[in-house]
Amino acid sequence: MVDQIRVLVADDQELVRGGFALILDAQPDITVVGEAADGAEAIAAAERLRPDVVLMDVRMPNVDGIAATAQICAASATRVLVLTTFDLDEYVYDALRAGASGFLLKDMRRDDLVNAVRVVAGGEALLAPTVTRRLIADVVARAPQNPAMPKNLTTLTARETETLKAVARGLSNAEIAAELFVTEHTVKTHVSNLLTKLDLRDRVQAVVLAYETGLVVPRSGE
Repeated sequence: MVDQIRVLVADDQELVRGGFALILDAQPDITVVGEAADGAEAIAAAERLRPDVVLMDVRMPNVDGIAATAQICAASATRVLVLTTFDLDEYVYDALRAGASGFLLKDMRRDDLVNAVRVVAGGEALLAPTVTRRLIADVVARAPQNPAMPKNLTTLTARETETLKAVARGLSNAEIAAELFVTEHTVKTHVSNLLTKLDLRDRVQAVVLAYETGLVVPRSGE
């Protein structure tokens, strides 16, 4: 976790943007370094300000939040939290493929917003259970029937593969540790190793890969 979390807020609604910025800037460990009114401004501000986290609305003029997320994630280590509402769930899959580290619903509580920024800044992914279920459904619907298994999946050890399957099921490190009878530190090491071997940004990308490749099949509960 970085000492002071630098946040950029991107939303085309000024009142919403200002409200999020006010809440976050009041936290002792969070500083809002900038605001953006559309995706193009967000890309430029992210390049100029190098924030740790971008709070990104999906629907914005000029460049939308998904395209902006893709550009920011491709060009930097900045993590993106996407803001959505239930009726915008169809964007979940595209945004996560673009590199987003998590989703927040716009009607979240104040404490949930602050906690989400801290979680993502610490390198973890964040998905609400409802979003996770929708993500899995979208991935399965779009995945080929006989997916090719990436060669680098074979570089994982048996424990790393078990850990990847557990991550794809949405388990936390503590839950994985209990299931595999190992410590949380060991689980963190397995997660770090598998992300490196598979060249993935975070756990969200690991979930997408696990379902796209058929490593985990929802009906099996693996």
